[in-house]
Amino acid sequence: MSAVTPTRLSVRDTLAEAVAGMLRRPGRAVLTALGTVLGVGSFVAVLGLTATISAQIDGRFDELTATEVAIEDVAGRQNEFAGPGFPADAERRLRAVAGIEHAGVLWTVRLDPRTAVGPLPSGAGDPATGAAVVAASPGAVAALVPTLQQGRLYDDFAERGHERVVVIGSGLAARLGITTLATRPALYIGQEPFTVAGIVEDLRRRPEHLMSVLVPRATAEQLWGPPPPGAATMLISTELGAARQVADLAPSALRPDHPEYLKAVPPPDPRTLRSGVTADLSALFLLLAGICLVIGAVGIANTTLVAVLERTAEIGLRRALGARGRHVRAQFLTESAALGALGGLVGTSLGELTVIAVAVARDWTPVIHPATVAAAPLAGLVTGLLAGLYPAWRAARVEPAEALRR
Repeated sequence: MSAVTPTRLSVRDTLAEAVAGMLRRPGRAVLTALGTVLGVGSFVAVLGLTATISAQIDGRFDELTATEVAIEDVAGRQNEFAGPGFPADAERRLRAVAGIEHAGVLWTVRLDPRTAVGPLPSGAGDPATGAAVVAASPGAVAALVPTLQQGRLYDDFAERGHERVVVIGSGLAARLGITTLATRPALYIGQEPFTVAGIVEDLRRRPEHLMSVLVPRATAEQLWGPPPPGAATMLISTELGAARQVADLAPSALRPDHPEYLKAVPPPDPRTLRSGVTADLSALFLLLAGICLVIGAVGIANTTLVAVLERTAEIGLRRALGARGRHVRAQFLTESAALGALGGLVGTSLGELTVIAVAVARDWTPVIHPATVAAAPLAGLVTGLLAGLYPAWRAARVEPAEALRR
């Protein structure tokens, strides 16, 4: 007696059966796949939106932004004969203003296009770095919040003595081949040699200056003259909460004769920040609610379509007994709308319980707007109605004879 050979199904046959199964019910297959697509898409979207909104809110509450005041030189716009807006002792004048941590004037030096910045004098054959030269007082350098890698920052002594020292970023130092300051390396701006006093790893404010050469303000004025009208800016680092007060007082403290020559740019108003954060959160949760509604609509549509397929014989019998297409359509639309309304009511209750549970657990005060509670079941009803349109249309097109033959 020979053994019974076990049946086998090849991978090819398995795939063919699966494809045929999907093609027999293309609408159902598409809706099922769409549910998966939306589920995975909502997972990614929720995580991405949460990360995005977190970054947005972090940016709004950035402490550096809240403690920074910039003052622009607008003297040239007020009076063409006014000269530089900032006085030579600008930093000393601001010492009388409370709430200031660091303050200083800086501007980008406009050099002759033929002037190169590099490890050798111009014309010595060594390639130039292309770095910009920024004149910055010691207070301005401190207001940039640098992280020192090697050496030190120049101070008021170097400023008063017109010392030829510079501070550069670590990236520029690497391009120049400067790995240590123990050998007192030099940097040439045109034909002028400067000693590299320090290398900074990072600048928390104005990080674009990491590829610039920072030169003491007095030294820059001695070599290349005062800044052009409107080119200089005063950067002020304030204590937390004092920025707007400093912005109001600084122009008068610097130029009591012509405060209009200076324009203070304070950080955004806290009330504006609060409104912005509220708008961001509202937009985020509206998006999340919309995604959930779409997923719910797909689920209702899928369920209703399955019901249509399973009840084909019932539909055929109804049609054979005299029911018209619009009667069948109304029946399935009513069913899907009822499902949506019921889901809206249950979802509203669960949502309220979730909010209350989270608020109790975190010792918060639960806040649910009455309009949200009233609109949620209605949104479920509309969602169910829209989701049932296609299944109801398909049910209404079932022919009685064909349905009874199945």
